[in-house]
Amino acid sequence: MMMMMKRSTAAMLRRATSRQLRVLSSSSATPVLQGDWIDSNTNVYKQFTDNSFSLSAALPSLDVTNPATQETIATIAETTEDEFHHIIDKAHAAYLNWRTVPVQQRQRVMLEYQRLIRLATPELAHCITIEQGKTLADAKGDVFRGLEVVETACQVAPYLLGDSMAGISSTMDTVSYREPLGVCAGICPFNFPAMIPLWMFPLAIACGNSFVIKPSEKTPSATLMLAQLMVEAGLLENVLQVVHGSVDTVNRICTHSDVKAISFVGSNRAGEHIFELGTANGKRVQSNMGAKNHAVVLPDADRAAVVKAICGAAFGAAGQRCMALSTLILVGDAKEWLTDIVQEATKLKVGAGWEDGVDIGPLIDEAAKLRVERIIAQAVDQGAELLLDGRSHVVDQYPDGNFVGPSVLSKVDTTNICYTEEIFGPVLVCLEADTLDEAVSITNSNQYGNGCALFTSSGAAARKFTHEVQVGQVGINVPIPVPLPMFSFTGNKASIRGDLNFYGRSGVYFYTQLKTVTSNWPYHPADLGGMTMPTVGHKH
Repeated sequence: MMMMMKRSTAAMLRRATSRQLRVLSSSSATPVLQGDWIDSNTNVYKQFTDNSFSLSAALPSLDVTNPATQETIATIAETTEDEFHHIIDKAHAAYLNWRTVPVQQRQRVMLEYQRLIRLATPELAHCITIEQGKTLADAKGDVFRGLEVVETACQVAPYLLGDSMAGISSTMDTVSYREPLGVCAGICPFNFPAMIPLWMFPLAIACGNSFVIKPSEKTPSATLMLAQLMVEAGLLENVLQVVHGSVDTVNRICTHSDVKAISFVGSNRAGEHIFELGTANGKRVQSNMGAKNHAVVLPDADRAAVVKAICGAAFGAAGQRCMALSTLILVGDAKEWLTDIVQEATKLKVGAGWEDGVDIGPLIDEAAKLRVERIIAQAVDQGAELLLDGRSHVVDQYPDGNFVGPSVLSKVDTTNICYTEEIFGPVLVCLEADTLDEAVSITNSNQYGNGCALFTSSGAAARKFTHEVQVGQVGINVPIPVPLPMFSFTGNKASIRGDLNFYGRSGVYFYTQLKTVTSNWPYHPADLGGMTMPTVGHKH
């Protein structure tokens, strides 16, 4: 029966994704997104509960648009309050069963899951490109970096090991081990529709928790498809569920008594609210937020390689990455490289993400485009020099798209709005410094601490930078130093709230808690304690 269910789900998935591929293969047509998670009669995104897709009773209220065309893909109906509470009740019941499943069996589910994600990567990438706008190649990278976290969830058991000590007294032993928390929840951003959800629920579920996830209301399809694949991998009913919505759904997650931990990635405004509301209601919260990542370039670095690396890290994904290298500090004679960077940036092709040869896709929506253009204008008014202007960039085939071309601002000081604000667009902000010490000082003075990079051929300079810079993730000749998942994502300062990071050992610790058991098994009758403080092993 289970095998028949899996085959049926797989066949259903192949039918949905093959329709996507047929449309995408036509160069003359704008892609149309179809899948089991979109109701064919109402064109409304479904929730995921009871291991299947179902429509909310709410009226559709949130349009999901293709950022390259402004066409509506489908509409989201927010999960109602009653539906949400029912989903949490089911998640709690599922947790009570799932926590008893041995860890090796939970790992086997993840092994099958990673295989299914590999097979579905092209279809997941197509969903991402249509809803989010990034290029197909970048969307596949989005999936792959999430898949790497699933791979670590396949071997989570060593991270769950505790400690033990025999004979703390003549008949007493102590053992500690890690236990799951219960119902955990995730609140996801639009910019990485596959990677960020995969940072969250696979590890939490492998640790024995159940999980309720809210994808971005702008890019829900990848999360819904990933949930469908999780069922095909053999996950028990309601261990993973997907809800929809905006502020109301977020607040329900933060205040429901059965939600024990919340993972969030997104803006500082939302992240601070979620951290404060969640912790006030007794929850663990890990909140990854804004960034202003600095690249420091010394004149002894490889000029040609650095120019390409800076352009890729600043303008890739239209700058909509929390680890984008949005700020450049050119030290000494390296300031002469700015012309090369501008020339390299002009070679980048802007267009719809599904078109061949495109380097930079659209911004997520018109509001994001207008904000980027406004900040560029204000930066110039405040004294910055605009060396490359990507505003009002029009792609002939898609004139309504949210396109902004690569833009370069120079002669920037640290009070300029383009430096103080996270722009989240394809804009490179350039400063100059006379020495490495000055560049480190500028970097350390910034409120954010997500990532930074140094480009140099000097080991001494690299060591100095590594030890003195106050940023959580450092790249030496690595433009985007996102750690692989055997480590953890370790942004600091205003880029994170909470003391346990995403994925790696720290991620496991976030989704688990320690239990310590002290046992006394005397072979002969013995005194088991009295009125005074026990002092094991101490003779008065």
